[in-house]
Amino acid sequence: MTTRRWVALPVLLVAVFVTTLDFFVANLAVPSIRADLRAGDAAVQFVVAGYGLAYAAGLITSGRLGDLYGHRRMFRAGLALFTLASAGCGLAGEAAWLVAARVAQGVAAALLAPQVLTLLGELYRGADRATAFRWYGTAVGLAGVSGQVIGGALVATDPLGLGWRACFLVNVPIGAAALAMAGRLLPRPLPSPPRRAAPRTSRAGLDLGGTGLVTAGQVAIVLPLIEGREQGWPPWAWWCLAACVPILAAFVRRQRRLAASGRTPLLDLDVFADRAFAWGLVAVALLFGTSAGLSFVLALYLQDGLGLDPLAAGAVCTALNTGFFAASLRPGRFGAPVLLLGLCLLYDVVARAAQPYQVAMALLVVGAGMGLIMSPLLSSVLSAVRPERAGATAGVLGTVQETGGVLGCAITGTVFFGTLDGGDWRSATLAALSVLVAGAVGVLAHAVLRPRARTPVTATPDHLESARSQAPTELPVCPESA
Repeated sequence: MTTRRWVALPVLLVAVFVTTLDFFVANLAVPSIRADLRAGDAAVQFVVAGYGLAYAAGLITSGRLGDLYGHRRMFRAGLALFTLASAGCGLAGEAAWLVAARVAQGVAAALLAPQVLTLLGELYRGADRATAFRWYGTAVGLAGVSGQVIGGALVATDPLGLGWRACFLVNVPIGAAALAMAGRLLPRPLPSPPRRAAPRTSRAGLDLGGTGLVTAGQVAIVLPLIEGREQGWPPWAWWCLAACVPILAAFVRRQRRLAASGRTPLLDLDVFADRAFAWGLVAVALLFGTSAGLSFVLALYLQDGLGLDPLAAGAVCTALNTGFFAASLRPGRFGAPVLLLGLCLLYDVVARAAQPYQVAMALLVVGAGMGLIMSPLLSSVLSAVRPERAGATAGVLGTVQETGGVLGCAITGTVFFGTLDGGDWRSATLAALSVLVAGAVGVLAHAVLRPRARTPVTATPDHLESARSQAPTELPVCPESA
């Protein structure tokens, strides 16, 4: 592995870090945004929700665009758009402008994410690939668990008098530097296996009908999950959720019809025939849902339940970051049991109304569990994917990650606020933690019972010791967060 390829790794990791971070970094800035822009409830909600909605809805299509037009090119285009959209957020003079810029950020993040996964799989081989994906998992997970810490710190310290705008403008110099380096440092993919044999001379390669159906189906799922709880689950939310079934069924029929006629579908549905991939997606959804639900509960419990200010709450949450980072440097097979143990310890701490430092100690164990399991799980999920479908399948993985996170927040929030009706913060937190413990049990069940992939895996962390001397030529793209 050449030095140039390792120098390119930070460019890819910075891109995935800032796009993951932006899911959470704006949460603690909402009160300031409301006051400064005189934004109503709906506008403020879409400042947060618009990003996630655009991100989740665009991932599968973005992965296919990378397959068609080149992952390196789409990576640079997504990074440029994300940087510009971040500047638009920071310069917004009214709520509608900010919401539009946040949606553009989400589109750019969706364009970036599948390309990062695919480029990692193309640029690294054998043991180097396992190392690269381990660092990818570290970046994604660290961004996920530290987003609210960084957002709270930026709002509290008010750098250069920017206020809430710093949460978005901080991306501009980072994105500009990464974009400048990408052109020089990001090498061409390794020549094996061939990636660009198919012609790409027209837009006919992109299934526009399938793109419209899958986007509409994802919006029908994600939008009510994001906004339904905030609005008391109105009828439109249930109608949207019901509508996603026929929409996605039509998408599946279209993909099968295209494949049967010899045309290229947006998504190769054959990947779901591999039980290791399909059940791995369930475990990924549970892991990301648990992570997102925990972040949601902590923000409320530490500040409103224990009365900590944003900086103090962020200091407690650094234990989660520390545990994750330390453990992710050497991921292993015991991550799921450690994650479950940590959540049980956290439940016990909250039940005994313990001090914040005891909450931090429990979070240290939770973070270690996430760090141990993240990259092995994500790497194993995509171990059987054909290289020519890597981009679109990476989009599926990203969609499952984000939908799992939204589901985790929605279910945890529903349980939390349903229990909080009596004003008992401790009982509400314990009820929410029970949901998260159940999610960790599901991840543990997958770790114990997971089926083997049909394609032999030779370079995942779990198989690294037996594969140090092998250089796979047909190993598909595999990723990691959180």
